[in-house]
Amino acid sequence: MDWLTTVDHKKIGKLYYFAGGFFFLLGGLEALLIRLQLMFPGSTLFIGKTFNELTTMHGTTMIFLAAMPLIFGFMNALVPLQIGARDVAYPFVNSLGFWLFFFGGILLNVSWLVGEVPDAGWTAYAPLSTGPDHFGMNFYVLGLQVAGLGTLIGGINFLVTIINMRAPGMTYMRMPLFTWSAFITSALILFAFPAITVGLVELMFDRLFDGAFFNPAKGGNAVLWEHLFWIFGHPEVYILILPAFGIISEIVSTFSSKRLFGYSSMVFATVLIGFLGFMVWVHHMFTVGMGPVANSIFAIATMAIAIPTGVKIFNWLFTLWGGHIRFTAANLWATAFIPTFVMGGTTGVMLAVPAADFQYHDSYFVIAHFHYVLVGGLIMGIFAGSYYWWPKMFGKMLNETMGKVHFWTFFIGFHLTFFPQHFLGLMGMPRRVFTYDGDLGLNEGNLISTIGAMLMGVGVIIFMINIFMTAAKKANAPADPWDGRTLEWTIPSPAPEYNFKQTPLVRGLDPLWKEKMAGNKEMTYTEPVGPIHMPSPSILPFVMSIGLTIAAFGFIYAGKMGNHYLSFAGIGVTLVCMFLRSVYDDHGWHIEVEELEDKEDKA
Repeated sequence: MDWLTTVDHKKIGKLYYFAGGFFFLLGGLEALLIRLQLMFPGSTLFIGKTFNELTTMHGTTMIFLAAMPLIFGFMNALVPLQIGARDVAYPFVNSLGFWLFFFGGILLNVSWLVGEVPDAGWTAYAPLSTGPDHFGMNFYVLGLQVAGLGTLIGGINFLVTIINMRAPGMTYMRMPLFTWSAFITSALILFAFPAITVGLVELMFDRLFDGAFFNPAKGGNAVLWEHLFWIFGHPEVYILILPAFGIISEIVSTFSSKRLFGYSSMVFATVLIGFLGFMVWVHHMFTVGMGPVANSIFAIATMAIAIPTGVKIFNWLFTLWGGHIRFTAANLWATAFIPTFVMGGTTGVMLAVPAADFQYHDSYFVIAHFHYVLVGGLIMGIFAGSYYWWPKMFGKMLNETMGKVHFWTFFIGFHLTFFPQHFLGLMGMPRRVFTYDGDLGLNEGNLISTIGAMLMGVGVIIFMINIFMTAAKKANAPADPWDGRTLEWTIPSPAPEYNFKQTPLVRGLDPLWKEKMAGNKEMTYTEPVGPIHMPSPSILPFVMSIGLTIAAFGFIYAGKMGNHYLSFAGIGVTLVCMFLRSVYDDHGWHIEVEELEDKEDKA
């Protein structure tokens, strides 16, 4: 019950992390099944509709249900600690955001159990996604609406938290890079998610109420869906990768024992990437026939994003240069991230050339590109952050040796999987095909790719064993195991429920490091020890999310049931919860000074 009702940002961070981890395993299993089918030419393990279901659910699960919540897990667990806050701005809304995401993800995957799985591709292009023979797309539309609502309110929450709840002295240009990346990510969520929300609502009307938004036969426009999807879809890439950039910045700086090189340029590069990210979506659509002028404009904007990204790459290298580098498991992931992401970025610039894109488009070259960016970038960043912040989140140190074995198996497996796919694409292998002819020269590349995917799977299994073995140990992590530089390392591991007994005074960039260099044993504080106000736990976010999920399920089957009773019942549950939240005045509770001292003695 504690976990169902919690509004503590650290517990919600753990919930996001493990829920995202669960969906990551599910998406990884779907990826392995795809690779098994393509291991040899003419294979018949998963063909036709089943293969389409696997590719659709793999992409949808990995982007919306694995990568996003894993990022949100770190943001929840760490941003308030990094800015010296006791909680997020809206703890209740934070809890609601998690449960909406979680039940939206469950709803989407219920489609496997009822045998009606989305099969129109993870991008759900119309008119394929509007056809009555694709009933599983109802689960896609409603599941993503519920989950996306949770992400949107989560992003708003972090914007308000970072703007309003920074500790005294924590100016914008003293915020850690991870907090900056979370800030820009939250702004991107605020502006990008309404586009996909509108698109999904219109697709729902087309599917459930005989609408005509994307149906050319009724005067609709199928390309409109592509615009709405990619106006969201390209900023979404930066929503995912910017926090990974932030994680790498923290780790490279800590394990070089140096201040991050070019801090202010890193901040402006982050802002510029976020800004330009909204101006490049048409590079996904060079072949739809918008003409050379539109294509040229978006090609130039796409190439321009390489500039701030390059600034980041060089700043990481200059931070490492001349530093006292410690190759812990976390830093192995972080340093491997840099060349891997550069490879993904290089193929991105190739795809930004419209004339060349006509050749690359819808081939395995594109798959190789975005997996180098998202797996070689985002997932490596998440693994780096996991090894780095695990002691702060759980009070226990992951096994370093197993971490390094995990790194090498996954890293080698990753390059074996996706490097050959560049050449498969250039040799003409299209995306989303479930078989290929044995005489086309594609056999070796596909075989190597599948072996690599299995090796990545072995790496993930090693990581899971490491987690289970660590969970069995007693909490033994010191407050500052890595000789850290930022505020989260000033408090015990795991962080107490109130975060900071006293609000710290920030006297510069890398505030903990600054105090260490001044010879101080601990931070300077702005207030005496006093009672700490805490928000009350609540079951309402959980029940509200169940209500909306029931409503969504009712809409999915409304056509088959012939009525909307289930939908109205679910919406009713949600409205009752909203009413109860409105009329019940919750003042929270206080931890008194004596309790604080008792908790410290026990710790």
